Amino acid sequence: MEAPAAAHDDPAESPSRPTPSSLATSLAGSSSPSSTFSSSFELTVNSPDEMRELGRRLARQLRAGDLVMLTGELGAGKTTLTRGLGEGLGVRGAVTSPTFVIARVHPSLGDGPPLVHVDAYRLGGGLDDMEDLDLDVSLPESVIVVEWGDGKVEELTDDRLHLLIHRAVGDTTDEVRHVTLTGVGERWATVDLSAL
Repeated sequence: MEAPAAAHDDPAESPSRPTPSSLATSLAGSSSPSSTFSSSFELTVNSPDEMRELGRRLARQLRAGDLVMLTGELGAGKTTLTRGLGEGLGVRGAVTSPTFVIARVHPSLGDGPPLVHVDAYRLGGGLDDMEDLDLDVSLPESVIVVEWGDGKVEELTDDRLHLLIHRAVGDTTDEVRHVTLTGVGERWATVDLSAL
């Protein structure tokens, strides 16, 4: 699995970006040796509203210390899903793509954890390149959602939830998305992903 070789002004021009199909086949290998559990569940989402609702439902399963990685083509619905997560977690601020600011923190409006939303697309290397974001410091008290985090943030924790969102590419108005949720580590051993 390769990370983007360098930042590009136009994300659509990146020839080295991993494809969701290649990530799906290597996902099991991305877990660290100390991870003792991995389970997957697939579902179909038919519209942006359903993707947002999936995020709301998923938020009920999340707690402080959770790392959620989102992978999918441009326009697959990663930010739409994160918007639903923010609504479900009850956080402040509109959840929008943090592509140019890299990360946004959305504090909780209640007693739940804040949401840290990261877009790692423009970060070329691994966790060392993300050091300034202090994700390792934020993780224990936050829910961290990372778009384009493959090969960059797995070292944060042995426990993570990876969502792979696949959509038809090319000139299409097809809004159907196929989502594979994979829970890695003991944290996800007791979570029934099929309940989503």
